[in-house]
Amino acid sequence: MDELDILKKDWQKKGDELPKLSYNDIYKMIWKKSSSIVKWIFIISILEFVLPNLLFIFPSTREHIAKMYYGNTYGVFFIALSVIQYTVIFYFIYQFYKRYKEISVLDDSKTLMKNIIQTRKTVKHYVIFSLATLMFTMLAQAVCVYFDPVMLTTIYPEELPTNVSAEKFKTIMTITFVIVAVVTTVVFALIYFLLYGLLLKKLNRNYYELKKMEI
Repeated sequence: MDELDILKKDWQKKGDELPKLSYNDIYKMIWKKSSSIVKWIFIISILEFVLPNLLFIFPSTREHIAKMYYGNTYGVFFIALSVIQYTVIFYFIYQFYKRYKEISVLDDSKTLMKNIIQTRKTVKHYVIFSLATLMFTMLAQAVCVYFDPVMLTTIYPEELPTNVSAEKFKTIMTITFVIVAVVTTVVFALIYFLLYGLLLKKLNRNYYELKKMEI
């Protein structure tokens, strides 16, 4: 039972031992909790973008990426894909920031309910885009591993095993990439469920509490 549930119980209590909580008291509590949830969604989205990109601080990472994408036929495609991905992610981060600023100054329950609905939709669209982009990028890499010898050499710089033909080795590496793509997407989906799913669950509960208060 969280703080809001305790306050609701106190508000409904019949006795005179505890002071009754007014509609405004309950609304302010829901508003503060909703604002905090949206703020955490905004913070997590920033961390999700910044932390992986910290790897580019290391020269070895930059060198590996340069060999993989700038030295093969499909490099332009992946660069364009990265630009689109970053642009859309910045858009979602801005939307989360915008929702947080809007919810921070609300003074009526109907507008707060509308903002909660918009935030839920934005988070769902963001998660779908992130997972779809992750899956698509890794599957595209699997295709490139098969058709582009430069990328295959970058990923596996050692000499090919003598008991395996080049064609069979490319097939094995491509299948491996596909499996890794599926597993990675599933893992990230679980992480998204734990992070955003729990926050949205709390936000949904706030929405239904407001809806009941409006009846």
